[in-house]
Amino acid sequence: MTYWVKIIYERDTYVIDLKQISAFCRAPNRKVTFWLPDGRIPILIHPQSNQDAYEKVVNYIKQIITTSEQGAYWIKILYDREEYAINLARVSAFSLEPNTLKISFWLPDSGTRMIIHPQSNPDAYSLVMEYIEKKTGYRLE
Repeated sequence: MTYWVKIIYERDTYVIDLKQISAFCRAPNRKVTFWLPDGRIPILIHPQSNQDAYEKVVNYIKQIITTSEQGAYWIKILYDREEYAINLARVSAFSLEPNTLKISFWLPDSGTRMIIHPQSNPDAYSLVMEYIEKKTGYRLE
């Protein structure tokens, strides 16, 4: 099932299926960013600029974090003072730095590199490690 939302951004009107988005980022100033599939085009919305679309996107993010759909594995990560909702099922590569044990992966559609350290972000670290082992059968350690 799709979840369409209409957004006016930089004078263009977009109709976007949010189920095709692989990651969302919420900044402390309540700005939400996500990237259009295959385009690396960021869409930024704020409650003052587009209240209706903003509420739909925020409600969608809450929904995907609390209920998992077949094939999706959404997690919430606090990273660089921002809150990310990421569908790990859309991430295609993970790496582990052996000396520091940092996990790296790149957000689909944006190319943003995420680096998670076991001491600074233990919850996210364990979620990602659990996902990797569960999905691939491999342990990075």
